[in-house]
Amino acid sequence: MDSLERSGKTVEEATAAALKELRAELDEVDISVLDAGTKGFFGIGAKPARVLMTVRFDPERKARQFLREVTAAMRLPMTVTTQLKDRQMFVNMQGEDMGVLIGKRGQTLDSLQYLVNLVVNKGTAPYISVTLDTENYRARRKETLESLAINLAKKVRATKRNAVLEPMNPYERRIIHSALQNNRYVTTYSEGDEPFRNVVIAPK
Repeated sequence: MDSLERSGKTVEEATAAALKELRAELDEVDISVLDAGTKGFFGIGAKPARVLMTVRFDPERKARQFLREVTAAMRLPMTVTTQLKDRQMFVNMQGEDMGVLIGKRGQTLDSLQYLVNLVVNKGTAPYISVTLDTENYRARRKETLESLAINLAKKVRATKRNAVLEPMNPYERRIIHSALQNNRYVTTYSEGDEPFRNVVIAPK
């Protein structure tokens, strides 16, 4: 947990200084007043106020702060919203030119998602799984892959020959497997080594 001690003429001033340095909001921290300070007599004998501020562990704040710093460095102003439920965190980014963050076939988005997972889970337990999305890309990509799987399955059934898909990450491979798991005419399996592991659709 991040914590620091700051002083000021008043408790409010010391608190404001600590919040600014920690880049936190008031409802994200715990504050201990170490010394309320005294004004003294005409300034003589004045004593500064001191506070100890500790940022509460908040994985959602951690994710939002990291993404804001990364996208600010890329000069991509954006807003980040998070939702944490049952150790699953869903993060959505909104802004202009989000295509830059998606990258070719979502590769940039996947890499950024990997980094957010590392940041959120640094020194924490149990593990929190983070899914990063923008412009509804995940849902659109899922729909595209499901359509691809169905069309290739039809081709495999007609030709009796395997269809080998391009390398995909584990999440996208699961979409292909799931889309065809109840298909009576084809079966699917993965082959190869990461990051070049791919799905094969074969006739039953």
